[in-house]
Amino acid sequence: MERYLCIHGHFYQPPRENPWLEAIELQDSAFPYHDWNERITAECYAPNATARRLDGDGRIVDMVNNYSRISFNFGPTLLGWMQERAPDVLAAIVEADKRSRDRFSGHGSALAQAYNHIILPLANQRDKQTQVLWGIHDFERRFGRRPEGMWLSETAAFP
Repeated sequence: MERYLCIHGHFYQPPRENPWLEAIELQDSAFPYHDWNERITAECYAPNATARRLDGDGRIVDMVNNYSRISFNFGPTLLGWMQERAPDVLAAIVEADKRSRDRFSGHGSALAQAYNHIILPLANQRDKQTQVLWGIHDFERRFGRRPEGMWLSETAAFP
């Protein structure tokens, strides 16, 4: 009997910009990085785009973009930050979705996400629709295709 395992990565960081400055201020707790977006990108998002496969002696035998092999979603606000501050990582994420379409019979690994990660079950109908539509629009703009699925925050169901 064949068995399959699906791993889904939900990647999200809340907007961290000071609304008065429209910039992320120094976050001491993210040291040695300027802020938590930079730190998590350096420690998680970027390494997953260039994961190293090692042999028994610890030598690199291959580089793998993990995103091309898992189901994943990235929050639109995080991708917006990456567009400005880590465009190479964003490009690797988009490329992984393209590669996954080749691997999975035309089905991409990337899923859309409601735009601001609000608690959707508590939102009114208009806000739910806005969050979903904005999330779909952002996904289409970044990944160049319609999403086949959507990660709905806080276990939401959407009619």
